[in-house]
Amino acid sequence: MTAIKGASVLVTGGNRGIGKALVEELYARGARTVYATARDARTVTHPDAVPLSLEVTDPASVAAAAERAGDVTILINNAGTASRASYLDSPLEDVRRDLDVNFYGPLLVTRAFVPVLERAGGGHVLNVHSVLSWLADGTPYSASKAALWSQTNSLRLKLRPRGIAVTGLHVAYVDTDMTAGIDAPKSTPGDVATAALDGIETGAHEVLVDDRTRRVRSALSGELRDLYEQLD
Repeated sequence: MTAIKGASVLVTGGNRGIGKALVEELYARGARTVYATARDARTVTHPDAVPLSLEVTDPASVAAAAERAGDVTILINNAGTASRASYLDSPLEDVRRDLDVNFYGPLLVTRAFVPVLERAGGGHVLNVHSVLSWLADGTPYSASKAALWSQTNSLRLKLRPRGIAVTGLHVAYVDTDMTAGIDAPKSTPGDVATAALDGIETGAHEVLVDDRTRRVRSALSGELRDLYEQLD
């Protein structure tokens, strides 16, 4: 289990949506320092947060953030992007961008901060996934989140002997800018942040935020038609 009270935490994409809610909830739980990153640090609005400019796909930017936030004990990889068109319609650069931000980005950031966490005597990494880690919807986004799920599972095994716990957070639709055009039930960013931090504090390997996510996760052991009704 990992204590949030008194911890130093870095949240990528901490300027809006789930990331902003995470920053707020971290301070509500007594975190000592919260580094909130964004491509433009001026968009971080929490009065107590330490704003950091970070482009998660740029190794130099990631290294600079790890140098600046050298006291971090909890790392939350939240920054992400989503292409809505299908594989058949998306420009290849859009496919690559989703993988760059959603898969390679967390990997670069985690690699940079593992030495920081080890110097602190251990720590915690939380990666923000999606129900689409398990349910392909034909977009590059779902592929990138499936790849991130595999990465998280591998890192959990590799980092455990080094005193670093790893949690994967899975959630369906959340009421953020990314889902503004979608008419469906949505979790609030605050509810997601609460579930995520509960998972860190209890040492959960995975956090399944909502009913849809839990249903899809449980269907993985069944037939493909249980996930994809189009196959009937």
